[in-house]
Amino acid sequence: MESSILTEIFLPLALAVIMLGMGLSLTLDDFRRITVAPKPVLIGLVNQLILLPIVAYILIIVFNIQTELAVGFMILAACPGGATSNLISHLAKGDTALSITLTAISSLVTVVSIPFIVNFGIIQFMPNGSAMQLNVFGTVIAVVVITIIPVSIGMLIHKLAPAFSQRMERPVRILSAVFLALIILAAILKERAHILEFFQQAGPVALLLNLLTLGIGFYTSRLFRLPQDQSRTIAIESGIQNGTLGITIAATLIGNSAMTIPSVIYSLIMFGTVLVLVFRSNAKV
Repeated sequence: MESSILTEIFLPLALAVIMLGMGLSLTLDDFRRITVAPKPVLIGLVNQLILLPIVAYILIIVFNIQTELAVGFMILAACPGGATSNLISHLAKGDTALSITLTAISSLVTVVSIPFIVNFGIIQFMPNGSAMQLNVFGTVIAVVVITIIPVSIGMLIHKLAPAFSQRMERPVRILSAVFLALIILAAILKERAHILEFFQQAGPVALLLNLLTLGIGFYTSRLFRLPQDQSRTIAIESGIQNGTLGITIAATLIGNSAMTIPSVIYSLIMFGTVLVLVFRSNAKV
């Protein structure tokens, strides 16, 4: 995607607003919770930060996904969690505190892990990939600016003005949803000439990646004897990806619109599957 107002200004700004909204619901205790209840947090982080990229890589190989779409899936796999996972976990009767903790900690870790996972994908799947690699230091700084700093501002607002923070959570969440919809629409319009072809290639992989991460997250949690609510939360945190961050990395930091497509398709699919999970969780007696 060529440099434009969309990629240079709107995308980073939209992501910053979304991350600010996430910060409004976070406190320092959410980061400390790993010392109080380490087992569910560690299981969740392993699913998000280790198993997710491995599953994505295996699916890319099995389905023979090529070049830009393959890198796009690796970018998506490098961006676990998201501002909406806490709400989904709450609606699905999960452990909301665990969800918030996983979102908070994974957001910190991915600042460092993103450039390494994305560069691995570029080298593996792009011709002359070594010439396209992200600058690790520059990428870390960029991700900090558009994610960690807005989250920190949101947390500061939450601490200094909790009543204002609570009032603003809903409007900012709605604004975040509007931004995400506009970003997805812009990416689809940019690649409209190839969108059906991309959906045919990437759609089955995106659906399978979503279902597998949801399933692996849930059953690994049950394997370690976590309760149902925590298992649902880890499944949701594993299956909900930060599509906005994935699109921003592909369009702004790399400048390739085709690489945004997996994040676009996955974002559309994941909301459908987690809504099914929410309805099933609420239907149980």
